Amino acid sequence: MNIVIMGGGKVGESLARRILEERHEIRLIEVDKERCYRLANELDIEVFCGDGTNLRTLENAGIQQADCFIAISGEDADNLVASQLAKNHFGVQKVIARANDPRNMEMMRVLGVDYAVSSTEIIARIIEQEANLMEFNLVASLNKGKGQILSVKLGADSALDGLEVKNIVFPKGSLLISIVRKEKLIIPSGATVLQGGDEIIAVCEERAVKALHQLMEMKKTAE
Repeated sequence: MNIVIMGGGKVGESLARRILEERHEIRLIEVDKERCYRLANELDIEVFCGDGTNLRTLENAGIQQADCFIAISGEDADNLVASQLAKNHFGVQKVIARANDPRNMEMMRVLGVDYAVSSTEIIARIIEQEANLMEFNLVASLNKGKGQILSVKLGADSALDGLEVKNIVFPKGSLLISIVRKEKLIIPSGATVLQGGDEIIAVCEERAVKALHQLMEMKKTAE
């Protein structure tokens, strides 16, 4: 997942370290020059010294290629402006802003921020969820994002290859609704046998996405 973070203070640095552990690609924007040099050396990532509310700085940081933008500076006004630029000017799909004052969260949401939160723990969980969703194709969003209709193609080495639907334990909060096999739509029954190459269409609650992803990613074990 390609992520641009604005804000390299203690909170931003902590979040960057945590996200790096998940092997995401990160570029960081920080206004303090000395801190930029230290973070670049210690984290071994690209750090851009500049104002994250400036269009040129955002462009230099490669925001055009970002899957996610996180504004986590110590100033809520800066976080809001940077988030609006990322969302409305550059078209970043997912924008997260930290509200240092929790009273500003609702205002941020009204003004277009996808996720306005006050905790880095919540931000880390959002990143994990979004990374899981990227493995799927989002067909439709339901109930303001609380549910999704997703599609994913089974690999030839999938552990589900050759199994009847009735013998597969799907995560609670998810339901297999159809299969596309060689451009043919199949409405599955319990006796339907899944095959590698099948495109699986499922409806899934937000809380079940990770578990469904893990199920779909299971590989056959060696005999």
